[in-house]
Amino acid sequence: MSTFSFSDALLHWFDQHGRHDLPWQVADDPYKVWVSEIMLQQTQVKTVLQYFSRFIERFPTVYALAQATWDDVAPYWAGLGYYARARNLHKAAQQVAAQGQFPQALEQWMALPGIGRSTAGALMSLGLRQYGVILDGNVKRVLARFFAIEDDLSKTVHEKALWQVAKKLCPRQRNHDYTQAIMDLGATICTPKKPLCLYCPMQSQCQAHQQGLETELPYKKPKKAVPTKTGDILLIQHQGLWLWQQRPNLGLWGGLWSLPIFENTTQIQQQRAVLGLATTHNAGSIRHSFTHFTWELNIHRVEVDAEQMEHIQAELTGEWLDINQAKNKGIPTAMQKVIQHLSH
Repeated sequence: MSTFSFSDALLHWFDQHGRHDLPWQVADDPYKVWVSEIMLQQTQVKTVLQYFSRFIERFPTVYALAQATWDDVAPYWAGLGYYARARNLHKAAQQVAAQGQFPQALEQWMALPGIGRSTAGALMSLGLRQYGVILDGNVKRVLARFFAIEDDLSKTVHEKALWQVAKKLCPRQRNHDYTQAIMDLGATICTPKKPLCLYCPMQSQCQAHQQGLETELPYKKPKKAVPTKTGDILLIQHQGLWLWQQRPNLGLWGGLWSLPIFENTTQIQQQRAVLGLATTHNAGSIRHSFTHFTWELNIHRVEVDAEQMEHIQAELTGEWLDINQAKNKGIPTAMQKVIQHLSH
C-alpha cells in the first residue's frame, strides 16, 4: 500500500466518520489547540471535555493565562491529574506572552516547558495549519498494528524508526485533517482493547489484522505490581471549617490544597502530641491509585475549640476553610474522595 493510499483511505474515512465538533477544532486559535493537547496527554477526550470549556472561559487567551497566578490556575486543573502539565502550560504561556506571538517553528514549540516532539508536531499541524507530524499513543498503536511491528516501542531505537514511518505516511496536503484523522482512528476504532476492525478503513491492508495480532500489538511490557502504601490524614475541624494546607509546588499534587497527611503512624502521633490533641476519632479510610503506587489513607478526625485553632493553624501553617472554599482553591481527587466518604 503506497503512502498516498494510506492517507487517502484515512482522510476518506475521516470525512465521513471523524470528529469535527470538538471545542478546540478552531482554525485560527493555536491557544485552544495547545490547551487541549496538554490536557489530552494521558487523559481521554471525554474527561478533557469536562475541563476544557471551563478553563478557556476563565483564561480565554494566552495572555489571560500568563497574567494569572498559579493559585488562580490550580482550581481549573484540580482533578485532571499530572499537575506538572498545568505548571508547564502556565510557565510556557508566560514565555509566549513575553515574546508577543506563538512559536512558528517546531523547534520553537519544543523549547517551551512541557512540549515534546509529538505535541509540537500537533501544534504545527492543528494549531497553525502548517506541516506537522505526530506520534502520540494513538498513532503508535495504529502504525504498530498496520505494519505488525513487534518491537518494544519504549526503546529509543524503535521509536526513532517509527518516527520515520510516521513522517513517510504524513501528507503535506490536508495535513491538519490527517493529524486529526489518525488520532481519531486510534481513539475510536483502533482502540487499545477490543479494536473495532470491522469498521476500520485500513482493515484490508492491516498486517496485524491479517495475522490475528490486533490485540497483541503494540508490544506491552509485563506490568509490574503496583505497591500499596499507607498513610494518615489528620482532619481537624471547628464548626464546619477544616484545616487545609497548600502542598509544596514540587512533588505530589504540587500547589493544590490538602488535609495534612503523614507517611506513618509515628509521625501523626508526634504531631498530635505537639498540637495537644489527646484523642482522635477513626473516620474510616479511602484508597487512591497513582500510576506508580496505591495509597491507603486512614482518616483521623478531631473537633477543636476556638482557643486551640490559632495554635494549630500556626503549627501546621494551614488555613481554616469550609469545603466549598477548599474546592475553589483546588483540591486533588483523593481529597474529593475524603469529602464524599464523610458525607455519607
